Amino acid sequence: MTYPENFEQKIEFHKIRQYIIDQCLSTLGKERSESMSFSSSFDEIRRWLKQTEEFVRILQEEDAFPSDNFFDVRPMLKRIRIEGSWIEQQTLFELRRSLQTIHAIVAFLRRDDEKVPRYPELRALTENVVIYPDIIKKIDGILDAFGQIRDNASKQLADIRRQLTSTMGSISKTLNAILRNAQSEGLVEKDVSPSMRDGRLVIPVNPAFKRKIKGIVHDESASGKTVYIEPSEVVEANNRIRELESEERREIIRILTEFADYLRPFLPDLAVSYDFLAEIDFIRAKARFALQINAIMPSLENRPLMDWVQAVHPLLYLSFQKQNRKVVPLDITLDETNRILIISGPNAGGKSVCLKTAGLLQYMVQCGLLIPLKENSRVGIFRDIFIDIGDEQSIENDLSTYSSHLNNMKFFLKNCNEQSLLLIDEFGSGTEPQIGAAIAQSLLHRFNERKAFGVITTHYQNLKHYANEHEGVINGAMLYDRHEMQPLFQLSIGNPGSSFAVEIARKIGLPEEVIAEASEIVGSDYINMDKYLQDISRDKRYWERKRDEIRRERKRIEELSEKYQSSLDEISAQKKLILAQAKEEAEKLLSETNVKIEQTIRQIRETQAEKEKTKQVRQTLNEFKEKVAAADLNPADVSKTGKKVTHRTKKPVRVAESISAPFVLGDVVRMKGQTTVGEILEINDKKAVVAFGMIKSSVGLEKLERVSNNQLKKEQKKSSNTSDLMYEKKLNFKPDIDVRGMRGDEALQAVMYFIDDAIQLNISRVRILHGTGTGALRQIIRDYLRTVNGVARFGDEHVQFGGAGITVVDLM
Repeated sequence: MTYPENFEQKIEFHKIRQYIIDQCLSTLGKERSESMSFSSSFDEIRRWLKQTEEFVRILQEEDAFPSDNFFDVRPMLKRIRIEGSWIEQQTLFELRRSLQTIHAIVAFLRRDDEKVPRYPELRALTENVVIYPDIIKKIDGILDAFGQIRDNASKQLADIRRQLTSTMGSISKTLNAILRNAQSEGLVEKDVSPSMRDGRLVIPVNPAFKRKIKGIVHDESASGKTVYIEPSEVVEANNRIRELESEERREIIRILTEFADYLRPFLPDLAVSYDFLAEIDFIRAKARFALQINAIMPSLENRPLMDWVQAVHPLLYLSFQKQNRKVVPLDITLDETNRILIISGPNAGGKSVCLKTAGLLQYMVQCGLLIPLKENSRVGIFRDIFIDIGDEQSIENDLSTYSSHLNNMKFFLKNCNEQSLLLIDEFGSGTEPQIGAAIAQSLLHRFNERKAFGVITTHYQNLKHYANEHEGVINGAMLYDRHEMQPLFQLSIGNPGSSFAVEIARKIGLPEEVIAEASEIVGSDYINMDKYLQDISRDKRYWERKRDEIRRERKRIEELSEKYQSSLDEISAQKKLILAQAKEEAEKLLSETNVKIEQTIRQIRETQAEKEKTKQVRQTLNEFKEKVAAADLNPADVSKTGKKVTHRTKKPVRVAESISAPFVLGDVVRMKGQTTVGEILEINDKKAVVAFGMIKSSVGLEKLERVSNNQLKKEQKKSSNTSDLMYEKKLNFKPDIDVRGMRGDEALQAVMYFIDDAIQLNISRVRILHGTGTGALRQIIRDYLRTVNGVARFGDEHVQFGGAGITVVDLM
């Protein structure tokens, strides 16, 4: 359901409908476009969108789709239901060509019947379409390729036309003979020829000689200088031609009536075929319009949802395209967590356009139209869409502007639910601001309780505070460039917007005393509230950027951890394999040793301890021992992969140098109890300047201890990826900051962030543009710079480059 009755005019959908009508090829598609309507059925909407998306692919990829001869012959089909009626010759020709088009479209869409259909949704439209090639064949027997009745359409027609031809030839010969005689006698000029008047062949004659040619005068020229005479010799022949022409017309009507009788049983199936042609024309028009506005098939979900990325208002896009301008796209998200978006911001900043974009694109989707946004967007389905925008005052109905808004709110409150989308422009306006804001907040609370979705624009502070304090409602701001004093037309969700009333009034040129008095009336706290909101918004963006950097670093560390864990698992598996193989070889060696000893003992017993034999046996045993010892000392193959286990002797560990030795420049150190290592750059009495990665720090010597160069290399390797990120950040860093026009605390905070980034990126020199003015801003900034350890010195810029209006800062 949509509300109010003129909903389409409110969101300007009637212009979208007209664009689609203009793309249609016939009244078939135009009527279908006029009947296009809103739906809340997920399956129906998805089918409509898939049909249009498939036709977009046809327009982009196919050249053979039939797009000619879309004729609407439904009035004729309705008329020939009556017995004895016939089809007009031209209508019959249109019927033949349009039936051929339907036949070609069905063949095109059914060409992959044996495979997976390339266009399944469009293919499904052909299921109930019946093709009658016999009808086309029957028409071809009546009409030629140019839509004229064939001579052989019937035997009687052929005879009539043969007689006509013969009679016309006879008349022509007679007239030419009479004409030659008249020319020879000087009655007719030599360059004239027979002409036709009232369907009869006549001779043009000078009025002075009309009595000299026997016949009937049928006409004369407008100037009166020529009369047209039918000679008496051809009067009967012309009468015969008239009779034959009448017979020809009667025969043609008989043939067309006979064909109408033949066609009458097929009328129901033909009506379905032309409904199919109307649907194809309509879908084609939607697809062409989609290409015109760069629209796509969105990801559709069967629940209330808006998750749009770079959505564009189609009418604004078409208008700007003619002016070679670009539309600022819109990012908007409404889900179960944040259902109602409160948009605030300056006048003419784009709030109403944002609201209309949300309403128009959602309505277009639920009418089966593709919409212009990015592929990663998600679109949901709403059962109801209500809108309150514009001035609805009515003298006839005794309604003021505010009364009309309240009537709309009454309807919204009665009918909204968790399936409804509410679009409200300038919520609560039109009456005394304090009570208007209170009523608006009360209504907003009830909309939120009913879990309705909505996009609401406002200037009221209490609604912004409500959005901050209640779940389900979120603030959004239309951004504004405070330095250029112009709107950016960008929506930022999560922060309230400022109306910038004072700034806009000052830009327009309102007297300064008026602005100052107005500021005194409302108080400085109220004036500064918007600025505080902007400060909070800027800080939030800064810390979000920092958080993203931390998230990327954490992800990198997790990837390294997974990599190292994988390596450890592989090493552990290899260790188990090596131990198992070593154990196997040890058991084998032990078994061989036992066998050898038993053989030696047996041989000694058998020889009864003969001295020579015993000596030989002992020598054999010693040789075996040496062989075993050699096997223990040499590397052995212990792995199928060819890896070897090598007995290594542990190297003596070097004793670290005494920590009591004095530190010198270049020493590798770390703070006691810490793992991060750095290098000494300077030594000043009892303190040293140490570079810990990209950060320099002044540390007491008693807090430092030496570490080995190997530990330094490990730390440098760990920070390599972080350095890459810092390098990328350094490339985008600008060494100048402009704080002119900012308040003191605002400028100080901006400078703090700026100096912090500069020190982190190891920037040697930066410039702060603060202007001259009273010098207060310059003093605040320099007082801060004196407290920063990383600042080596600062001073005025050269006179040629700005002098005292710019502070140049050299960093350590």
